[in-house]
Amino acid sequence: MVIDEIHELLATPRPAETAPYLELVDATLTAGYAHALQLEAERWRLERRIREVAARLADTEVHAHTDELVDLARRLEVANESIALLRSLLASLRERRAEVRTAA
Repeated sequence: MVIDEIHELLATPRPAETAPYLELVDATLTAGYAHALQLEAERWRLERRIREVAARLADTEVHAHTDELVDLARRLEVANESIALLRSLLASLRERRAEVRTAA
């Protein structure tokens, strides 16, 4: 998983050969941003579904949608936490890349 790869790269001591390390960092950053976009798309879908269910609450019994709303809210919370964690790790990896490039 991308998050594990980022953790590994951040834990790696400063490499003697910077070119291969920087190539791996760049590839991981690209994969990380792609994953962040996927998570944000999922968040958008969840938010849209919550709006759809909420709009129907006036037309139906609230009880009929309670379980779905609870599930959607939990999934949205997980998505938000995952996005925040990934964005933070990506920022740390970008900083690490800049440090390695400067030292090279």
